[in-house]
This record gives sequence, structure tokens and C-alpha cells, in this order.
Amino acid sequence: MSKPAARSGNAPAPSQSLNPKVVVISVAAAVGGFLFGFDTSVINGAVNALSDEFSLGAGLTGFAVSSALLGCAVGAWFAGMLSNRYGRIPVMVIAATLFFISAIGSGLAFGVWDLIVWRVVGGLGVGAASVIAPAYIAEVAPARFRGRLGSLQQLAIVLGIFVALLSNALIANTAGGAAESFWFGVAAWRWMFMIEALPAAIYGIMALFLPESPRYLIGKGELDRASKVLYDFTGELDVNLKIEQIRKTLERERKESLRDLLGGRFGLKPIVWLGILLSLFQQLVGINVIFYYSTTLWQSVGFDESQALLTSTITSVMNIVATIIAILLVDKVGRRLMLLVGSAGMTVSLGLMALAFSFGEVAAGTETIALPDPWSTVALISANAFVMFFGTTWGPLVWVLLGEIFPNKIRASALAVAAAAQWGANWAVSASFPALSNIGLTFAYGIYAAFALLSLVFVFLWVPETKDRELEDMDSLELGRAARKG
Repeated sequence: MSKPAARSGNAPAPSQSLNPKVVVISVAAAVGGFLFGFDTSVINGAVNALSDEFSLGAGLTGFAVSSALLGCAVGAWFAGMLSNRYGRIPVMVIAATLFFISAIGSGLAFGVWDLIVWRVVGGLGVGAASVIAPAYIAEVAPARFRGRLGSLQQLAIVLGIFVALLSNALIANTAGGAAESFWFGVAAWRWMFMIEALPAAIYGIMALFLPESPRYLIGKGELDRASKVLYDFTGELDVNLKIEQIRKTLERERKESLRDLLGGRFGLKPIVWLGILLSLFQQLVGINVIFYYSTTLWQSVGFDESQALLTSTITSVMNIVATIIAILLVDKVGRRLMLLVGSAGMTVSLGLMALAFSFGEVAAGTETIALPDPWSTVALISANAFVMFFGTTWGPLVWVLLGEIFPNKIRASALAVAAAAQWGANWAVSASFPALSNIGLTFAYGIYAAFALLSLVFVFLWVPETKDRELEDMDSLELGRAARKG
């Protein structure tokens, strides 16, 4: 790879300061993450009301809740192919359209099966947004600030979760209940879905005004447009040198048959497996159990049912704070060390939760598990510590790494495969938790603690540091032992 040419005078090196324009377009792209969080959480406030309206049993209710995750995996899988062919911006517009259609369709559903269809449509948008936002932000962000800007995706996701919970509570409280009539005589739970149409429309309009990814443009031979984006938005001073670096990586990857992801001993290139395993471990530690099934946990430590929404909202606020901490640290501390600390913290906190629930007893006349003191306090503190360790490390940093670790030519496709694996793992963990909890919450949280420990070993043995590294240098990343020496 060509070395940067010397610059005359006292001109600063490219990307020494953060161009406000790149912050603006990164925030706009991350609105897809906001819809990602909103769409996956909004059904929580409506589930009881729609179950009653459609007379659903437990099995069909669970499938209606989780059906969006199936759409997420499909949307993630195809987003990479579409973005490589048509560009990053058109895929954002498609995702926004899917969000909009899903919001209106879900709110006007006349039965459970068309509700499931509309939820799957929304899932397609979530999956596409989960791929395209981190890829786009990584491709427009200067290397020195890429971690902070890439973390905006996770910040947007947790903000979307919080706003969904907040809007559900406001609508339900104003109407007097999720099943009660709200505006124009339409049930409140239906408005919980339809309100998403507003941010979906805003996302689609904003996407139309975003510049296309310079790396996509260079790959298509549109050098003048790429040059303008690099200069105006990413702050590159030596635009010609940057374009030449990008062109060389694209050409080299073509010659080395990196057009697809196949290769290596296990069918895929090692870097693709790295992305898949990062995605899997992010979910296999059980983070979504805390968000999807938190009521059981809070009731077991003495909270009544009326406090469930408040405690869920508090947890989501903690997640926002944790993500802000990650944004402040990621480009200073680095990805690898933060992941190691996060894995260690999650292992301890999940282990303590498993230990605490081993002292649980079924309350008389109920199926609720109650914890005696001091184990109720241990479980409560450990659950919140787990959220903080995840939110400051594995939550945002996996999205940062997925956006930056892959070579230019395969970035969108490899990220799509990794994101699809993540959604599949999310569905598997969410669907399996009721069965695992029937065996025992100690057993369930013990499994998540074991995966947290495995994630620590995985990061130590295989994950390289990418802080301050240009995207054009990612094709020479050293994995495994070589990475630990770096």
C-alpha cells in the first residue's frame, strides 16, 4: 500500500479534527438504529391488549412477539447484496419504507396473522438498518473518530428502546389502558404501533439528502462524486491519495477472489468467522432476556407488577448512559481492552445472578420465584451491573467492529452475514429462555455466564485491535496470536 505523501508547510494531517458535517450524516444514518430499537420494543406495551383482542394463546402470542426477529435475519442477509449493487442510500430508503408500512399495517391489523405479516415486514427493515448504518458510518468516518461515530448506532438503538417504552406508557396512561380507545376511537395499542410511522418518514427523508459512501462510489468508478464526499464530509485533505488507496484495496481484493466470502478451513474466510462469532457472543450472553423477560426478574426481588414498566424504563436509561460512556472511551482505550473488561464483568455479574437464584423459592399459591435477603439485593445489583458492562462494551463495540473489520470489497456482504447470525442468535436465546427458566433460573443464567466466559477467551485469543486503523488497512489484519503481539 502506498505511503502518504509528505505535505508541504504546516498543513495538518487528514482527519486531525472532526468535521461537523460527518457527525451530522452519521447521526442521520444512525436514525435507522433508532427505528431498530423502537420497532423491536414497541410490541411489549401492546402484547396483553392484542392478545385479548385476538383471543391468543400463549404459543401464538409468543410467535407474534418474536416473528419480527425472523424478518430481521432475512433483511440483514439481503441488505449487503442490495447495498453493493445499488448503494448504501437506496437501502436506507427501502428500510425506512418498510418501517413505515409495518407501523401502519400493524396498527390497522384485523387479525393475528396479518399482524405477524406486518411485524415481519418491520423486521426486514430492522435487519437492513442493522447492516447498512454501521457500514455507512464506518465508510464515511475518519479512522481517528470511527469508534465514537460507529457507537452512535448503539446509542440510537437504546434511545429507540427508551422512546418506545416511554411512548407506550404515555399512550396507555392517557387512554386509561392499552386496550382502551385513544384518538379517533382507535385502541391505544394500535397507536403504539402507528406512532412509529413518524420517525420512519423522517428517516426516509433524511436518507435522501445523505451523500453516498465514497468507497461504494469509487468501486463504481464515480471518482468525482467520491472526491467531493471525501473532501466535504470526511475532512480528507489529500483526496487523490485517499482515492488511490481505496482503489488499490478494491483491485487487490478482486484479484484475490475476495468477491465472495468463501475460503479457509471452515468454509468462510477467518475474518468473516470473526464477525459471526462477535455477533453470536453479543447475543448468547443473554442480554435480551433482561429486556424481554425482565418482569419475572423484578417480581422475584420484591417488585409488584405495576412497577415493571418503571424498572424497564430505568434499565433502558442505564443502557443509554452506558452507551455514552462507551462513546467517550472507545477511541481512547481501544476496542480489544474494553471487550475484555466487558466479558470479565458480565461473567461475574451473570455468575452472581445464577448463584442468587439458587436460593429462590416458589411463593405460596403462585408460580413466582421469590428470593430471600440478601440474595434479592444481589440479584438486583448483578442484573444492573450486567446491563452496564454490556452497554459500555459488547453492545456498541460489536457494531463498531462489524462496520470496520472487513475489507472494502466484502464489507457490506460480510456484515450482512454477521448481522443475520446475530438475529438468529437473538431469536434462539429469546425463544429458549422460557424452557430454560422452567428448568431453573440458576441453570439459565449459568449458561449465559458460561458464554460470557467463552467470549473473554475468544477476544483474548483472536480479536485484534483496530483503533486508529484506516479501513484500507483492514485487509492486512492479523488474527489470533499475531493480533495479541500487536
